[in-house]
Amino acid sequence: MWSDPRYKGIFFMLLAALGFSVMGGAAKALKESFSAGQLVFYRNAIGLVFLLPGLLLQPPVQPGGKPLRLAFRGLMGTLALYTLLYCILHIPLGTAMSYNLTSALFIALFSYFLFGEYHGKKVAFAVLMGFAGMLLIYKPVMHLPWYYHLAGLISGITSAIAYMTVNRLAAYYDPRVIVLSFLSSGFLVPLITMLLHYTLGLQTDGLFIIDFRWPAGAEWGWLLLMGLAALFGQYFVTRSFGSDKAGIVSVFGYANIIYSVFIGMLLGDAFPDWISWAGIFCIIGSGVIITLVKRKKNSLPARGPAPR
Repeated sequence: MWSDPRYKGIFFMLLAALGFSVMGGAAKALKESFSAGQLVFYRNAIGLVFLLPGLLLQPPVQPGGKPLRLAFRGLMGTLALYTLLYCILHIPLGTAMSYNLTSALFIALFSYFLFGEYHGKKVAFAVLMGFAGMLLIYKPVMHLPWYYHLAGLISGITSAIAYMTVNRLAAYYDPRVIVLSFLSSGFLVPLITMLLHYTLGLQTDGLFIIDFRWPAGAEWGWLLLMGLAALFGQYFVTRSFGSDKAGIVSVFGYANIIYSVFIGMLLGDAFPDWISWAGIFCIIGSGVIITLVKRKKNSLPARGPAPR
């Protein structure tokens, strides 16, 4: 099934969701050691170390020609990562991931209003059902300070914009180059703010203005896991949005929730209650609906002009 070109985008998104879930778990394990900005720096530095040799050994073959759009994708992805890691470090992992996964809803809305992508009432229902399942699993904590909620919403919106930009870049750039734009931005931005801290004396704020901290002991292992898992997820999310319409594959990003439930249990979270399991089945159901609608549409004969 997954070798079928019709389902490549879905398969790649499932792999991407697994990578991002592992990244979130590793970042949570480092909450007592690093700030969000420091994690952004190390996450992208590790990604660059592993990505650049491959690009040098096998240079990309691509038409290019969209440098501003490529840079915009990098900046949006970096802002999304800043706000996601900030949420992961300060609020429950489930709530942080819930906010980030609202990107699927924003993608569906932006795809419809900006690009006219509409896949019918069944797909719209599946998106809503997937979001409802996400709320059932994580039961967001609404008594948290307002700026945590704002950061979470920014994470979802900027993720949506970044992913949609990927879809528009796929015809011009090798997937590794698109990932490189994000890694480069995510490395340079915290590096610049770090330099501003040391040269101008700006106070650290735990998010954008950071100081340098060298990892010690087991922190190296967690940072390496975070960076590699993120690179894995970033590569496959790029392949996913380049393989299919954003409104279709984004729904399967909800698999992040299922992965995160079990990763959270490994990190000491309680076994999900029946409400959480109901949410899991809602998400699985939304994926099944999308798959069936997609297969039905792809099996219909192409409609061309009537013969004359």
